Amino acid sequence: MPRKVFVSGCFDMLHSGHVAFLQEAATYGDLYVALGSDATVYELKGRLPINNQDERLYMVQAVSVVKEAFVSSGSGMLDFVAELRRIKPDLFIVNADGNIPQKEALCLSEGIEYRVLQRQPHEGLPARSTTALRRVDQIPYRIDLAGGWLDQPFVSQHVPGPVITISLEPTIAFNERSGMATSTRNAAIDLWGLKLPPGNPEKLAKILFCYDNPPGTEEISGSQDALGIVLPGANRLFYQGRYWPTGIESLTDEPTLQFIEQALYLIPLDPRAADYNPLADRRVNAADAAALAQAAEACWQAVQARDIQAFGTAVRRSFEAQIAMFPHMVNQAIHDMIAQYSARSLGWKLSGAGGGGYLILVAAEAIPNAVRINIRRVWE
Repeated sequence: MPRKVFVSGCFDMLHSGHVAFLQEAATYGDLYVALGSDATVYELKGRLPINNQDERLYMVQAVSVVKEAFVSSGSGMLDFVAELRRIKPDLFIVNADGNIPQKEALCLSEGIEYRVLQRQPHEGLPARSTTALRRVDQIPYRIDLAGGWLDQPFVSQHVPGPVITISLEPTIAFNERSGMATSTRNAAIDLWGLKLPPGNPEKLAKILFCYDNPPGTEEISGSQDALGIVLPGANRLFYQGRYWPTGIESLTDEPTLQFIEQALYLIPLDPRAADYNPLADRRVNAADAAALAQAAEACWQAVQARDIQAFGTAVRRSFEAQIAMFPHMVNQAIHDMIAQYSARSLGWKLSGAGGGGYLILVAAEAIPNAVRINIRRVWE
């Protein structure tokens, strides 16, 4: 009897990359495909799919290698649990950017083999992803590598210091509330549509910051979000007790950007809970603000020197200083995840303010099945 193979996903705008993945998965046995409902896609990505669930189901069912397809009845990242237990597969297959610890843990508890496939286009065809096909949406994301929170005056008023950011090409659709400046990115889309307009980047970032924080906003989003999205390359934003930095330095040379890309590995986590509040029980003080500022400055120097050991140490020290001031940034599950990867990594942090999203690792050797990033090179 053939083995049962289970895969899950959105499968919006079905393309050759989807078909190649399904064909490879089907080589392991009879293939069962769980599709996320429209409601689940909206919950996780903050937007509805281009094709609704009935159309997506019709197209996936039409792929010859698929034995059975269905819309998952649950919600969230593990919306397919009921169907998984009904099918009782021998093997659960994901691609690299769909690999999350919760899926692996579920399979372990259910006695199901778990396998991660790398994205491989069919021979002779270009690599495809839904996000790439949606490249009408060219608004970048951002990562803050070190110093995050210093863009808030209630932190940098104690000790001034830099926030180090990189602007990311939207090569994958990062989850909402994952610390990749997705809310500010949504404001940019609302303001400008699906592509940054021409003009001076810093001026555009000021426009975006003001639009994202209209009069009456109670909790002001830090300007590193707007600047990190709009400014290409890697940037050092220096804050001195105000919402806007007093100085900006940029690195856009190819060797440095390649160094950062090659050093970073992202491990997907659950999106933040709706009631997550990193500001609860905060303990902001001059000593920890100074530790954060010093770590961020060390990070910038390490990036310039392309010193991966110093880079990893600085990222970790910055994260530790953040946790000292904002203990709710982490929970036991995050500590457990860090422990799982700490022996293979030189440094680590959470994307954004924490509470979910991505564990960002600095490593000299490849971390299997991690998500990789592309830094935005040029101003368009």
